[in-house]
Amino acid sequence: MSLWLVLTVNSIAFGGLLFLLSAGFSLIFGLMRIPNLTHGSFFMLGAYFGASFVIWGSAPFWLAAIIGAVLVALLGGVLERFVLRRLAGQNEAQVLVTLGVSFMIADLCLMEWSGDPISVEAPSPLQGVARFGGLIFPTYRIAIILLALIVAVALWALIDGTRLGAMIRAGVDDPQMARICGIRVSTLFTVVFCLGAGLAGFAGMIGSPILSIYPGLDSDMLPLALVVVILGGTGSLLGSLLGSFVVGFLYNFGQALLPELAYFVLFLPMVLILVMRPQGLFGRRAP
Repeated sequence: MSLWLVLTVNSIAFGGLLFLLSAGFSLIFGLMRIPNLTHGSFFMLGAYFGASFVIWGSAPFWLAAIIGAVLVALLGGVLERFVLRRLAGQNEAQVLVTLGVSFMIADLCLMEWSGDPISVEAPSPLQGVARFGGLIFPTYRIAIILLALIVAVALWALIDGTRLGAMIRAGVDDPQMARICGIRVSTLFTVVFCLGAGLAGFAGMIGSPILSIYPGLDSDMLPLALVVVILGGTGSLLGSLLGSFVVGFLYNFGQALLPELAYFVLFLPMVLILVMRPQGLFGRRAP
């Protein structure tokens, strides 16, 4: 299997993980107009929660991933309801608070799980490789790609085909008009925040067999999610999907081919997009 094909498969799989992380982040950013800097911590916390259920609770991998996602979603709801809502309209304060909470979560994780990396095995049916003709692909990475596409379709159906999705779109497009129409935007904020946090926690556990779990995982993943949102555009599901795969390719190929310039290759497109199209490739300019 050639280096180019390995990098391509790894890039697509990593892009799928980034989509699970960044889709909720994009909706939170688009709806609440603040960058939620705890999102990387939600990713790490979901991984730690899930790993704890697998290693010490002997829970099945997928059940542990779901439980971890639910716990992180509940934490996200508490953070939005009792902290961020009291700082409505104070963007700088919200950014500083979410940054501070991320540091607190990092310290609590270090205290509870120590600084040693934790490895989680992929589910046994997805271990090994799959063969297509003369090509060999890691089975678990293919599963991540398929899972990301399934989640993308499910989110698209939720946002474009349900009443809740219509309210989310209205809240993203014009929060004040949505309130006039009777939509409880504050409740919508909590729902979207829980959804985004849960997806991040789920992604953390799904990514643990590839990335492992270690202190600093949050600070490694958060900048990548920010790049995805800036490239794709806030509030755009399609932008998050395409931006995730673009960042996945830039990150993996940059690390492999130009390790000295890996972050230059990654962040240069973000800088260009900010200069030429601040709303992102698929975002809409704020009124």
